[in-house]
Amino acid sequence: MEGMTFADPLDHSEVSCSVRTLIGIAIGLVFIFGTKKFLDEHEDIHMDDVTGADAKKILLIIIVMTLHSFSEGVGIGVSFGGENGDKLGMFISASLAVHNIPEGLAVAVVLLPRGIAKLTAANWCIFTSLPQPLMAVPAFMFVNTFIPILPIGLGFAGGAMAWVAVTELLVEAYEDTDLITTASLTSIAAATMLYLQESLHKI
Repeated sequence: MEGMTFADPLDHSEVSCSVRTLIGIAIGLVFIFGTKKFLDEHEDIHMDDVTGADAKKILLIIIVMTLHSFSEGVGIGVSFGGENGDKLGMFISASLAVHNIPEGLAVAVVLLPRGIAKLTAANWCIFTSLPQPLMAVPAFMFVNTFIPILPIGLGFAGGAMAWVAVTELLVEAYEDTDLITTASLTSIAAATMLYLQESLHKI
C-alpha cells in the first residue's frame, strides 16, 4: 500500500507508483522462487549444527528479512530528503522501529526452536536490520536518484515478506498450534501494528 500511494514532488517518473510497486512485487516473488530453488538443489546446506530442511528455512528467512531491510532503509532516507522531511522522516523511522520488533521476533522463532544458540539468534536478528541505517544515508544524500525506485523497492519487500509470512511462518504456526490459535494471534498482531502505526501518525 505504501508503494502504491507514494507521492513526492521530486518523483518525475512517467511510470505510475502502482505499476512500479507491482513490478517490485513480481521481482520479489521471482526472487523467492529462485532462492527456494537454489536452496532445494543444495542438500549440504547447514547453519551451525542445523542441516537439511531446517537449515534451508533459516537461510530463507534471514535472506528475505535482510533484503527487506534494504528497501526500508531507502524509505527512511527518502522520507527525510523529500518534502516535509523532518516530520515524515521521524514518522517513518518511528514506524519502522516498531515494525522491527515483530520482524526480529519472526527471525528468533525460526532460529531458536531449531537449536540455534540465543546469542547467535540475537545477532542474526540485529544483522537482518543492519541495511536500514546503511541504506538510509546514501538514500538521503542522493534522494533524487532513489525516489523513483522507492515504490519498486517497497513492492519487492512487500511481495517477498508476504510470501514468507503466508507460506512459511503461518504454516509453521498452524502446525505447532491449531487454526483458531494461529488466526486469533495473527489478527491481534495485525490490529496492534495498525493501531501503533495510526498512533504514531497522529503524533
